[in-house]
Amino acid sequence: ASLLSLDHYIDLCIPRGSYGLVNFIKSNTKIPVLGHADGMCHVFVDVDCDLAMAIRILIDAKLQYPAACNAMETVLLHAGLVSNGSAATILAEMKKAGIELFGSKTAISALEGKLPETLKPMDETLGFTCEYGDNRASVHVVQDIVEAMDHINKYGSAHTDAIITKDKSKADLFLGGVASACVFHNASTRFADGYRFGLGAEVGISTGKIHARGPVGVKGLTTTQWTLISSSKDGHTVTDFAEGKRSYTHKKIALE
Repeated sequence: ASLLSLDHYIDLCIPRGSYGLVNFIKSNTKIPVLGHADGMCHVFVDVDCDLAMAIRILIDAKLQYPAACNAMETVLLHAGLVSNGSAATILAEMKKAGIELFGSKTAISALEGKLPETLKPMDETLGFTCEYGDNRASVHVVQDIVEAMDHINKYGSAHTDAIITKDKSKADLFLGGVASACVFHNASTRFADGYRFGLGAEVGISTGKIHARGPVGVKGLTTTQWTLISSSKDGHTVTDFAEGKRSYTHKKIALE
């Protein structure tokens, strides 16, 4: 903990570990912290989806490595999937794969009589902020994509969220409207990883909006240093430019 007071010597702290560790560091240092405390990732299944694809992606997003910060914690189902019976199929396949499902009040009400067994209720204390980190997942039903986006932006942790749909216009709306570091179309949230993004070894994951964001490789830790070399025998002064004796060209110059 004493290292956290050395802000005169340490430029950046990148915590890797539990929610408690990350929050402790962020609350007890003046050193800039690059990282995230939560991994509240969502997958929104649109009514215009490929059902087999949706099931495949949901199972991968939850079970490929449930303890990872990019594992899905909440599945959002379009109300149209409840009406056409697809929601029941999706949830049955997720359960068969070993995922333990917990429904919101909205989901339990919407799916009443449509499932062999009623969904277990979500923990009311934690609600939609529950990060399970295991084979459990929350289920919620939304009326449309706008409600799905609003839900994610309200309860998500700005880590990784995905949409499953065949409708490109909806996908584009989602990708541009969800304020997360990683937003995916028809792909598992588990792809949010520095190695999978081709960044080499992953240094950390940032959900902040300044400088590096999302999975961060070594390049994400670099900053800019501006080097100015005068080619004039008299040197350069701002006064010459302010008085109109010289003008800015803003041309690209080759680096040696």
